[in-house]
Amino acid sequence: MVQGGDRAGGRQAFIGSFTAAGGPGLVTAEVAPGGGALTLVSAVNDVPDPSYLALSPDGDMLYAVSETAEGAVAAFRVDGGRPELAGPPVPVDGSGPTHLGLYAGHVLTANYGCGSVTAVPLRPDGTLAAKPSGRLQHTGSGPHDRRQRGPHAHQVQPDPSGRWAVSVDLGTDSVRVCTLEAGTPTLRRECALRPGSGPRHLAFHPDGEHAYVVNELTPTVTVCRWDAANGSLKPLSEVPLLPGAPAGDAYPSGIVASPDGRFVWAATRGEDVLSVLAVEPDGLRPLATVPCGGHWPRALAEHDGFLYVANERSGDVSWFTVDQATGLPRYDGSVQVAAASCVVFR
Repeated sequence: MVQGGDRAGGRQAFIGSFTAAGGPGLVTAEVAPGGGALTLVSAVNDVPDPSYLALSPDGDMLYAVSETAEGAVAAFRVDGGRPELAGPPVPVDGSGPTHLGLYAGHVLTANYGCGSVTAVPLRPDGTLAAKPSGRLQHTGSGPHDRRQRGPHAHQVQPDPSGRWAVSVDLGTDSVRVCTLEAGTPTLRRECALRPGSGPRHLAFHPDGEHAYVVNELTPTVTVCRWDAANGSLKPLSEVPLLPGAPAGDAYPSGIVASPDGRFVWAATRGEDVLSVLAVEPDGLRPLATVPCGGHWPRALAEHDGFLYVANERSGDVSWFTVDQATGLPRYDGSVQVAAASCVVFR
C-alpha cells in the first residue's frame, strides 16, 4: 500500500476494517476519474476495529466506531486527504458499537453488545466532546433463542427530514424512533416487526416516504411506509431476498436504495450474493442475485453509478457498474483490504 497521499481535487473513499482480524485500520483510496476503480493510498491504525464510518456534511471530518468490548468513537480530520486523529477516542458507555450516524449536532452510536444508543456532542470544529451527553438503553427480546435473548442495536441514523433518529435492533425485532432531549436520546415510538425476523439495517427511499429493513435472521426485506410528520414507521410487506431457502443461516447484511429510487440492493453473507429488487408502489419485486465478488459481504455503498461491496472474510472491496436500465450490477474489479467492513465516499 502506498503511504501518504493528499487530496488533489479527486474523489476519495475511506474503508474501515477489523484490526483484530488482521485489518490495516482506516484505509484511504482514490477513485478513478470518470470511473469506479479504487487505488489504495494510505492506512492509519490509530484505533482498534474501526468497523463503521461516517463523514461530516462538508467532508472534512470522518468519524469511526471502535467496535470493541469497551466501545468508543473517534474523529479524524481528512481535509488534507490522509486521516489524522482529532483527539482521543471517546468511550461510548456501551459495548460493541457497530454503526454511527450524525444527528442534531451529535454523533450517535448503535451499541450492539449491550443494545443501546449513545450520543456524543460535536464541538463547533467537528471534534468530539470529551464524554457522551446521554444514552438510551433498549429493552426487550425475541424468539430466537441464541440471537435474541436481549436487545442488540445494530444501526442508527437520521431520517431524511433530519427531525428524527432511527435505530434498528436485531434482538427486539423493532425499529425505535428517537429525538434528543438535553443531549440524551429519547424514545418517541417503537415499531414492531415480525417476531424472529432480526432486523439489521434500514435504508430510506429517496422519496423520504418509504424505508426498507433488511432482516438478518431471515433472508428478507421488510417494506415500510415512513411518516416524517409524526415519526412513524408502518410495515407493509416482507419480501424474500433469495430465490430458494438457504441450507443454513443466510446472514443478510447491508442494504442500499438507488439514488433514482428504482432499485434496492441487499447483500447476503452466507450465500456471497447481492440481491437486486425493483421498487414498486408500497413494495419490492425480486429481480436477480449476482455474486458479490468475494466472501462475506458485510456492507454496501452506492457512489456515482457504481456499487461497492466490503467483503470481510475474503479481505477486499469490490466494485460493480450498475446497469441503469435493469439495476443489475456487473463486477468490474477489487482491491485487497484485509477484514474490510465498510466503505464511504466524498
